Amino acid sequence: MIFVSSHLKRLALLSSLNVLFLAASAQAEPTPSKPATEATRAANQAVLQALPFKDVKDFENAQKGFIARPDSLTIKDATGKVVWDLESYKNFIGLDKAAPDSVNPSLWRMAQLNIQYGLFKVTDKVYQVRGYDLSNITFVEGKTGWIVFDPLISAETAKAAYELVTEHLGKKPVVAVVYSHSHIDHFGGVRGVIDEQDVKNGKVRIIAPVNFSEDAVSENVIAGNAMARRAVYMFGALLPRNATGGVTAALGQTNSNGTVGLIQPTEFIGKTGEELTVDGVKMLFQWTPGTEAPTEMNTYFPELKALWMAENTTNTQHNLYTLRGAQVRDALLWSKNIGDSIEMFGDKVDVKFQSHHWPMWGQADIVDYFKKQRDLYKYIHDQSVRMLNMGMTGEEIAEAIKLPPELDQFWPNRGYYGTVKHNAKAVYQRYMGWYDANPVNLDKLPPVPAAKKYVEYMGGSAAVLEKAKADFDKGEYRWVAEALKQVVFAEPDNVKAKSLLADSLEQMGYQAESGPWRSVYLQGAYELRNGAPTDGGAVAASPDIIRAMSPEMLFDYMAIRLNGERAAGKRLVLNFNFTDLNKSYALTLENAVLNHQHKADSQADLNLTMSKATLDDIQLGKVSLEQAIASGNLKLDGRKEAFGELLGLMDKFNFWFNVVTR
Repeated sequence: MIFVSSHLKRLALLSSLNVLFLAASAQAEPTPSKPATEATRAANQAVLQALPFKDVKDFENAQKGFIARPDSLTIKDATGKVVWDLESYKNFIGLDKAAPDSVNPSLWRMAQLNIQYGLFKVTDKVYQVRGYDLSNITFVEGKTGWIVFDPLISAETAKAAYELVTEHLGKKPVVAVVYSHSHIDHFGGVRGVIDEQDVKNGKVRIIAPVNFSEDAVSENVIAGNAMARRAVYMFGALLPRNATGGVTAALGQTNSNGTVGLIQPTEFIGKTGEELTVDGVKMLFQWTPGTEAPTEMNTYFPELKALWMAENTTNTQHNLYTLRGAQVRDALLWSKNIGDSIEMFGDKVDVKFQSHHWPMWGQADIVDYFKKQRDLYKYIHDQSVRMLNMGMTGEEIAEAIKLPPELDQFWPNRGYYGTVKHNAKAVYQRYMGWYDANPVNLDKLPPVPAAKKYVEYMGGSAAVLEKAKADFDKGEYRWVAEALKQVVFAEPDNVKAKSLLADSLEQMGYQAESGPWRSVYLQGAYELRNGAPTDGGAVAASPDIIRAMSPEMLFDYMAIRLNGERAAGKRLVLNFNFTDLNKSYALTLENAVLNHQHKADSQADLNLTMSKATLDDIQLGKVSLEQAIASGNLKLDGRKEAFGELLGLMDKFNFWFNVVTR
């Protein structure tokens, strides 16, 4: 029985969803960063000449409607742990400070805009708190209380934002919450503004697009470990916040690290044109599935001529493919949905606002903005498909594609988050997959054996390093990184190679206009110099999200943890009978594959009878297997060892797997 319990505890940890951020122990004294080289300074200086920095309209809009802000903004949880620290950015980013040599001036501009925090009036009855998390929280005034749109990532930051609103606009209850889509920065802080009991009692409505609950829970289940590890790179989780480290995450400064919750919606929007009146406020919805999220929706307020764009348009080019890893988004469908927004609302909108960044006012400017955002995604789609039909590969397309000046010089289209290069590769991937049709690439050697042969053919690591140093001095960082990757993979203990590779990645990070690209490069340099961390790891998702997991999701996750080689030749059948769901499942291991069926198997090795709530409590560590059995909440009937045998065939994922080394 102890054996079974220990494996169930492991299941409890690993079957939990992973959020994108983590608790990690960085080295106490990491190797210091290096300054920008002359080549990097020249590249960043060229950006100042290439882009319209005299256009300061965004700075006016980012500060328009300002009401109040605290002098400092550091938010802590109940234990005193800091979950949001804007001060670490304010200490070195300001409107009066020029871009350091180590930061792309265009990215610095975005950081300056994102640092504008506090309570703002968008239009009559519409207010936003910005700079309290990665996303904005929006308060729409109804007859009796607030309708809250997208309540941030953490309960602590959402609560602090609500308190700021209450302090300056008066105390009012939250009567409804709208989740625009299923990403965690748009629902995770909900418990900071409402009590779930009020939802159950009908006092508070929660409105979301159809399939919200499934998408919110499932996004990171299957590939969650790899996504979370890669997100350390995308968001620079271990980087110091300074001019040679983390500057901005582009959509906002960074992500909060507080208490994530989920309260299930009470009603769903499933088609464009649906209307609701909530606390006297009329809302018309545009359903936009398959765009920035699997399901998403915009909201128009006809009485205010105000349009909430969720995250379908922001003040940056977005991702068709996110660097942490995810399914590629549909650029053509995305552009069509923005086109539909123009047709539906373009002639009757005075202000548009969204879940990130600052609003825009004026019908003509808004329509022009929509057209350029629409055409940004369509241009990348159409031109990438044109070139792939000419036989070009994803890498070739990414190098060749250039936006026309009318799109390229438009600030909201700049690549602060997504980039033209990696979005073009995403289009290629969506249509053509990983294979570029060159037979040489059909069955390539894995990275390490290939690297060893490369280094051998190149005359050995010493020869590569000598040539790489000369190219580094010429500012050819992309090629130096490519060459030295081979040396590092072939000789993982080659300190000189790792050091020069880190130097090259660092300079590319300093030159990057994209916040995630900067983080990826600098995180790579950090780990080459200091090694991958070994402590901490992905933070398990909140109890709310675990409880929202269906049995099917849990069984699918168990299946991908099964080690097929060890499972070969074995057969097990376990029945899970959930008393509160009135459902039974048979979990069958055969052919080294784990399948589940929606009915019990009369020949099962073991029957487990419990409520889904009991399984949730076991996963959350609230009760042990023995306690659940002793209390009668879990009944085992059959060969009890079967459960331990099954769990013993499952792998434990190492969060800190190597990325820049092997």
